[in-house]
Amino acid sequence: MLLNLRVRDVRQATPRAQIVRLDLADHVFTYTAGQAVMVAAHGDPRRRPYSISCAPEDAQRDRALELLVGTEPADPPDQRFVPVVGDRVDVEGPLGTFTLPDAPDARRFLFVAGGTGIAPLRAMLRHALMRPHESIGLFYSARTPDEFAYGDELRALADAGQIALRQTITRSTEADWTGARGRMTREAIAELVHGPETLCFVCGPPSLVQEVPRLLEELGIPSARIRVEDA
Repeated sequence: MLLNLRVRDVRQATPRAQIVRLDLADHVFTYTAGQAVMVAAHGDPRRRPYSISCAPEDAQRDRALELLVGTEPADPPDQRFVPVVGDRVDVEGPLGTFTLPDAPDARRFLFVAGGTGIAPLRAMLRHALMRPHESIGLFYSARTPDEFAYGDELRALADAGQIALRQTITRSTEADWTGARGRMTREAIAELVHGPETLCFVCGPPSLVQEVPRLLEELGIPSARIRVEDA
């Protein structure tokens, strides 16, 4: 499906990423939590993939798709997607198989995110909260304390007892951070694993996507219940 949508709003999520909401208006757009879309300025064929960071229920209620868009100049200036409120963009999708099913065969979930890998996992987490569940855990790694996208929202969910949240920073020496530092460890992840039936989703940098499944298997999670994707 190819849609032409208006950029409804743009706000800073972290120093290196923005939250972009695209107005669905009267369009019908059906997708599964975790899927992505290809996006570019209207008429530009060079579309880039972005995971949808809102649950399908959120998109239906708000009539908008939400994306987490990096702002670092990884591409030549004329090839970057630079969202501006009011602009029209071409959106193709949905696409991808890294998804949380509408009716998952589990009630215990663990999401492990690194950096902007939180985008599809936030959609899955919010979708899981609206389904029967026993436990939902999120382990989120970022370079510095100000790079936790959706940090306030996730901490509010944790404070309300809706999710178990662990955070760690990997590159900062800031004295005001009182949380964990360094790479994710097996012992830290174990706090969020509730038996071998826990369904696990991992998304982030290649090093995290390679390392975390090994730690989960050491904790007794079968490989068939570990799903991964690079951010």
